Amino acid sequence: MDSSIIQTIAVYALPVLFAITLHEAAHGYVARRYGDNTAMLAGRITLNPIRHIDPVGTILVPVAILVSSSLMGVGAFLFGWAKPVPVNFGNLRNPKRDIRYVAFAGPGANFLMAMLWAILLKFQLGTGFTEPFFVEMAKAGIVVNLVLAALNLLPILPLDGGRILFSLLPSSAAYSFSRTEPYGMIILIALLFLNVLPMLIQPVVGVGWGVLSVLFNF
Repeated sequence: MDSSIIQTIAVYALPVLFAITLHEAAHGYVARRYGDNTAMLAGRITLNPIRHIDPVGTILVPVAILVSSSLMGVGAFLFGWAKPVPVNFGNLRNPKRDIRYVAFAGPGANFLMAMLWAILLKFQLGTGFTEPFFVEMAKAGIVVNLVLAALNLLPILPLDGGRILFSLLPSSAAYSFSRTEPYGMIILIALLFLNVLPMLIQPVVGVGWGVLSVLFNF
């Protein structure tokens, strides 16, 4: 395997693991706060990434994208997923309302992590510690978390954005919308292959990067 591919994987490995681990743990933590202990009983409110890794979605698919894009010399839209945290929405104290808080917890954790990686990047640049590997890792951490947050906020079930939209719709409309959930992944994959998904995500990532670069002056 080409050394540049290995370096790219090394740069993205920790940011991806942190991004998915805190994203999923945040869902479970907030669900517990609102009355559902399912994730806690399943051992999913943890910072141990092994509990959240999906071998295909977390490792195989992202690595395949990185390798193929490096071999072809083109940019790539990093795509993947983790094992969903189990949540029994019926256990929430107010299911129709509380589902939005549980859903937003994941993207919210990613926005927070993007900010922490931005602080780390600013610290490196400000102290003159500009080892390229760690600078690139901090940049990757910002991008990975912004992408994951923006992707999950798309109003498609079973994504977090779909859950939030469901909680905001009137009951009859929410019920009709919930019937689209079995087709959510098909819609998502279709958008990816039609190159529509990057068009939806990249503007959000660009705005997020711009805001962070202004806030932290990097």
